[in-house]
Amino acid sequence: MQSAAESPTQQEEVLFDGRPALIPSVGVLLLIIVTLGLWLLPRWWRALGVHYRITTRRIVVETGVLSKRMEQIDLYRVNDYTVDRPFLQRLLGSGNLLLKTFDKTTPELRITEIKTDVVALYEQLRQATEKDRAARGVRMIDYET
Repeated sequence: MQSAAESPTQQEEVLFDGRPALIPSVGVLLLIIVTLGLWLLPRWWRALGVHYRITTRRIVVETGVLSKRMEQIDLYRVNDYTVDRPFLQRLLGSGNLLLKTFDKTTPELRITEIKTDVVALYEQLRQATEKDRAARGVRMIDYET
């Protein structure tokens, strides 16, 4: 039997799988009410065009409605996390994550307006990143200039 450190294709556990919230804050809700729902159409189209899949090994962001683009970042490349929960988003239970990575094509990844407990997701993501680094034998060195 192989240990998790020996098997690079270990089972992935999904931490989050979904799209941005259609109504992420009270401000957007008020705009929808004032415009009699017309503001909901562009919000729906934008939310339909983004899909996030966060697992214990990688983050996959698929964008586009008609034409699709997929960006994948392995968790061991994530360097820093920022949780952003503006007041109006907190009222409706959504939030944002900002990830700084060592990925050349995506040095900064914004996961915005997701309807989940972003603080709990941050903790799960942080732990999964450390486990992925240990499994791959990756060490991070911070140089100060």
